[in-house]
Amino acid sequence: MLKVTTTGNATLIAYDSKPVIVTDPWFGDEEPAYFGSWVLSHRIPAQLKEDIARCEFVWFSHGHPDHLNPTSLERFRSKKILLPDHVGSRILKDLTPGGYNVTVLPDRKWVSLSDNIRVHCITTQIQDAVLLLDVGGKLFIDLNDAGMRDCVRHIRGISRHFRDSFVLPLSGYGDADMINFFKEDGSFVVPRAARKPSVGGQLTNLVKATGARAVIPFSSFHQYQREDSMWAQAYTTPMDAFTQGLAPDIEYHPPFSTVDCRTLEVTTETPPEIQVTPRPASDFGDNWSDALDMKDVAAIEAYFARKDRVQDYLGFVNFRVGGRDHTIRMRGPKERGITFAVPRGSLMTSIEYRIFDDLLIGNFMKTTLHGLHELNEGKGSFIYSVAKYADNGLAESNAEVEAYLAEYRRRAGVDYLISALEDKSRGFITRFAAQDTAVYKLMKKVYLSFIR
Repeated sequence: MLKVTTTGNATLIAYDSKPVIVTDPWFGDEEPAYFGSWVLSHRIPAQLKEDIARCEFVWFSHGHPDHLNPTSLERFRSKKILLPDHVGSRILKDLTPGGYNVTVLPDRKWVSLSDNIRVHCITTQIQDAVLLLDVGGKLFIDLNDAGMRDCVRHIRGISRHFRDSFVLPLSGYGDADMINFFKEDGSFVVPRAARKPSVGGQLTNLVKATGARAVIPFSSFHQYQREDSMWAQAYTTPMDAFTQGLAPDIEYHPPFSTVDCRTLEVTTETPPEIQVTPRPASDFGDNWSDALDMKDVAAIEAYFARKDRVQDYLGFVNFRVGGRDHTIRMRGPKERGITFAVPRGSLMTSIEYRIFDDLLIGNFMKTTLHGLHELNEGKGSFIYSVAKYADNGLAESNAEVEAYLAEYRRRAGVDYLISALEDKSRGFITRFAAQDTAVYKLMKKVYLSFIR
């Protein structure tokens, strides 16, 4: 038995006579994520849960709770936990005092786990990671949520040495990021996900960029259950969307597939869908009428005072909690800011445990931009500067962020220049054509053929 099977959200199990390694095991049919907002779309079969429990190694790509779930984590105290070598080592620092057996994988180097399985971990500056698995001479590229920033050339350089290779990426309409935006007049901003961008097109680009032979959709199987986030269910990605727009020369295998690494036979067993009953926010410690007290406000102010990039770029961040506004003044232009309407319980938990990204992805918090085009705008990008660099990477001051980014540039080498070119090219393309238009797609296709 030499095989790889996928289940859950971003869970892959590799077998060499027995289960050897599992990636990002989240039992989201029992243990929700993002303050109760997310659960799995499909059940994990009982046999696969048993196989996960038998794995010797458990690899976690990053700290989001649909990948490293605090409740699911308790199941793996006796296992050998493998972590990417993230700058800042936050997950390592969090797990070690709890008595977990943790090993940090060397960046961009192969490590053998059994006679027929070895792994190769690649960290990215967004505090995520890619895992390449060589299972009996077959390559599996676990992109999960990491994408390929700063590692395209590196991955292609490896995949060209394998005749048989599979890429497993996040794809979809886009609700896995913050989409709960409002205009200053209070009207809802319809997200790009409503236009149902081509998911098959995304997968086609990823297959060609990685040099893989085939694709299995991955890290894309969640749904909503909180009453205040159920609206976002309309923007999740249905199973039939993954093949829409897929290039005819792409070898496609459905989610929840198993690959026999000796014969290359692929079998698919789609587990039952989970039927969700909407649950009130109060089930997860949130009451929208709860107000902040003075101690809460002081903690929020201290949390943001340490983050230089946000302080320099924004004029304010306002928290609307329990119907009252609490505005934190910053050093940037006074007209540039953000208002977050959010319940006290999850807000203060995110501040205490430095997990602000969980509020954004949960999609129950309402966000209004003032003088900004997007949340990820400019050098003071809120998502990067707060969630990625500061919370997860432990880099808050300007000097710490510069050192943090310099280390990732060093690791990436030439790939860093490729990503910089891609950023410039994307900006050039969007100056001339809106996203999802025929002109934009044509220009992007020409660009992708150039960098390959």
